[in-house]
Amino acid sequence: MVSRRSVGGGAIAKLRRAIFGGTFDPVHHAHLEVAREARVKFSLDQVLTIPAPSPPHKSTRTPFEHRYRMVELACAGDSWLAPSRIEEKRERSYSVLTIEELRREYPRDDWFFLIGADAFAEIETWFRWREVVLMVDFIVVSRPGFVYDIPAGCRVHRLDTLALNASSSAIREQIRAGASPAEVPAPVLAYIREHRLYRLDALDTRPSP
Repeated sequence: MVSRRSVGGGAIAKLRRAIFGGTFDPVHHAHLEVAREARVKFSLDQVLTIPAPSPPHKSTRTPFEHRYRMVELACAGDSWLAPSRIEEKRERSYSVLTIEELRREYPRDDWFFLIGADAFAEIETWFRWREVVLMVDFIVVSRPGFVYDIPAGCRVHRLDTLALNASSSAIREQIRAGASPAEVPAPVLAYIREHRLYRLDALDTRPSP
């Protein structure tokens, strides 16, 4: 939980919040390191980590609740890193709807959108993308020296990092083969084992409440 700071004259300072969405199937250390680097470089007060139910540009078979629980475990201990269920009930995950809802809830705050360069390259294919670029600043994550196009009107801040080696699909394959990938936080890996996720014989069921 983040709290607002008081500034001169008793006014309440605005907060700098970032939206960090994805399938998180599963969440891994590279996700967390990117969030930490963004927080430090851009003085973020909060990073909202938002599992997508069914993102338009990706597919996932792991139920939302499992992915949310893994994100919750990964975020534990960092008060600025907040798991969010904001997209849980949606059939499709459209960033513009999430941004609009958050801006209604926190209208005084500054909003950033933390995103990988590959996903940012598809920004002009997004639903209502021109509205999206008016509502947030983008923090675009890429390897040092990587070049990408920036559509007119986008406010972009580069986050060059080497914390991009992990692949969720590769991690799933390793787990399916019986390995214990070092890229997965220990509590998350324990959850995966407990619920038999990513196994060929796994049942696609929701976890118990």
